[in-house]
Order: sequence, then structure tokens, then C-alpha cells
Amino acid sequence: MQRSTLSPLSARLPLSAPRIRAAMLASAMAFSLFHVAGAMAQTAAAVPAQAGAQKGYVPDVGQEGKDVIWVPTPQTLVDKMLDMAKVTPKDRLMDLGSGDGRTVITAAQRGLTAQGIEYNPDLVELSRQNAKRAGVADRATFVAADLFTTDLSQADVITMFLLSTINEKLRPKLLDLPAGTRVVSNTFRMGDWEPDASETVTKDCSTYCTALLWIVPAKVEGKWDMGGKTLQLDQQYQMLSGKLGSAPISDARLNGTAIAFTADGVRYSGLVNGRTMSGSAAGKGEWSAKRN
Repeated sequence: MQRSTLSPLSARLPLSAPRIRAAMLASAMAFSLFHVAGAMAQTAAAVPAQAGAQKGYVPDVGQEGKDVIWVPTPQTLVDKMLDMAKVTPKDRLMDLGSGDGRTVITAAQRGLTAQGIEYNPDLVELSRQNAKRAGVADRATFVAADLFTTDLSQADVITMFLLSTINEKLRPKLLDLPAGTRVVSNTFRMGDWEPDASETVTKDCSTYCTALLWIVPAKVEGKWDMGGKTLQLDQQYQMLSGKLGSAPISDARLNGTAIAFTADGVRYSGLVNGRTMSGSAAGKGEWSAKRN
């Protein structure tokens, strides 16, 4: 929930986990009842996307939808999430549960092509109007759809504000996206898939102020032929273990398609390209490997 100096940002939170939901609603409603009027009044000055909010439909903090509720999020955290994903105008972003469209509009203002997936058709129409008023309707689009049945494969960046239970349900679908796809969540984690980075904002943010970043790892588990030696890799998301010949590997992990590990005191780094990988070994020159 944001202070009154910030304009509201929609997010979607599941109706499951009653204790968490009740606590979130209590916190959000208690804070928002005093501040939301002031926040809405200052929206035009703070973020142009919300300047002309429809006089007809206005979403209520805590309103229910399909499996989710609507809770505002600080603009400062939206900016942090996009910064952590290192977005560029070449990226295509998809926001899951896009609410009033703030993340999508902010991304479009940075030059990205962005799309919001939102189940509530009223919020979809409100988002479209907000995008028009912000002058980014050509890059910020919204569809009324179920995020669980939506094709995410064209996205370079996925953003979301969902409870951990929903994140975990989405996790297999996210892990099947192309290696290097960036996933950023507000506050809520992805089960035992540890984030690659986490940052908390302290300015103009009172609740739900942590951004978590995951980079979808390449699939490398199995045996590889590396210059006549067998490189055996065991994979737990981005973390690796295994052996090169008879030597155990250590400090091994993936960052999208980038791989790095140490064996026999030598640090190897390189890139994975389907069934091959190659790179350099500190003090040993170049290396390459093919999947057996």
C-alpha cells in the first residue's frame, strides 16, 4: 500500500490462504481508508497514466475477483522491479493480473512493448483508457484472460504480484520459458526456487516493498562430453552440482544461458546453446562440450 504522495498501482492477490489474505486486507484497508482519496487526487501529478481515471468504474481496495483481490502497490516498487529486470525498449513484458495497468503503462513509458493479463473486464477497460491518456496505447495493451491459460512464451520479462501458492502453481510454466526470461515478483516467493536477486525499497513504501528476481535457467542436467572427459551435471533450478571426470565441481550455477563452475581449481565459464556449450577456462584456454 502506498503513501498518499503516490498514485495507486493495481496488483492481484489470491483469495486462498485465509490468514494471509485477512492480514493483507486489514493492513491495506486500514491504511487506504485514510489515504486513498488523497492518493487518487494526486495521481495526475504523480503518474500521467492515471490522470484521467474513469469517472464510472473505480476499483475498490480489497475487491474480489477470480481467485484474487485488488491491492494497490507503490510506484517506487514498480520502478524497482523493472530496474532489476534490466528492461530495454527491445523487451516484451507481460504483467500477470495487471489490474489498473500501472506496471504495463510504466513499462511502455520506458519504450517496451507491454501487455497486461487481467480477468476483470472492467479493469481491462480502465487500463486501456489509462494507457490512452498516458499516450502509450500503441505499446501498452490489455486482454481479459486467465493467466493460467495464457501463452507466456513471447515475453522477455514477466511481472506479477501474487501469493506464493499461485507463484508455485505457475512455476512449471515459467521454467519452460526460454532460458534468460526474467521473472519479477512483488514480495511473494516461488517455493524452493530461490530468487537470483532480492531488493527492498524504503522510500515512499510502507508494505509489500520487496522485489524478487528470477532468471529462467537453461536445462543442462545430464552427461556432456567435454574434451574426452564426462561432465556430469545435476540441476536444481539455477544451482548445479556434479563432476568433471572424477573431480567434483563447485560454485556451479546458471544465469539464464550463462554457466560457470570450478573443477580441479580451474574456473570455467561459458554459454549454453541447446545441446552444446562453450567458453573459457581460467589459464587453460577455450573449452566446449556436447550433450551425450
